[in-house]
Amino acid sequence: MFSPEDASREAQSRLQQVLHRIHSAAEAAGRDPAGVKLLAVSKVFPAEAVVRMALLGQTRFGENRVQEAVRKIPEVHSQWDGTLLEWRLIGHLQRNKAKAALDVFTHIDSLDSVRLAEALDAELEKRETSLPVLLQFNCSGETSKGGFEPENWEEAAEAVATKSSLRVTGLMTIGANTGDPEDARDAFRKLVEIQDRLQQKWGRRLPDLSMGMSGDLEIAVEEGSTMVRVGTALFGAREKKV
Repeated sequence: MFSPEDASREAQSRLQQVLHRIHSAAEAAGRDPAGVKLLAVSKVFPAEAVVRMALLGQTRFGENRVQEAVRKIPEVHSQWDGTLLEWRLIGHLQRNKAKAALDVFTHIDSLDSVRLAEALDAELEKRETSLPVLLQFNCSGETSKGGFEPENWEEAAEAVATKSSLRVTGLMTIGANTGDPEDARDAFRKLVEIQDRLQQKWGRRLPDLSMGMSGDLEIAVEEGSTMVRVGTALFGAREKKV
């Protein structure tokens, strides 16, 4: 039988392996490994798996669906009294779920439209607060992925420029899903180009580049990622829906 102790040992092994990959990739690229953060993608995994990772020192987590997060995050907090956890929404956010998302997430990493920016800004103004966000761009060109189109980067800039409640700290993209990690490189390079343009336009740094997942994190780190989103390599394979 698989005991809680076995689960903890496996979680520790998986976390160490991922951190080693990040460290090695950063060193190979001539970068400081401390400049690349790990976002543990905990979607579909239970609260216990998140707490297990938190006990090992991983305190930054990503969720895809608001409905799941609204249930899971309070459950995690009921079992965890340590360091404040960081919760990032990395999936598509429907405007009618903006209020619910703001109730549980500390960051929105998937701001992908003008209308969503307006909905978030309106709700944040009611709360008299602000929120760190990442602008999501569809740099791979795949229709299944969300985000502003790269050529519309100025539209994205204008969507948030006048909204003081939205603190843009960087950008996010998803690489091409072909099975070959090298195919994601072009998307990552496009995001870096957009980062450069926005930094010049706004006259300030956008330090966060969220790009790279379990299968292509080495390529992402080489291209400048400051945060990789890892789920499968940390938590194991997700159950396929029938």
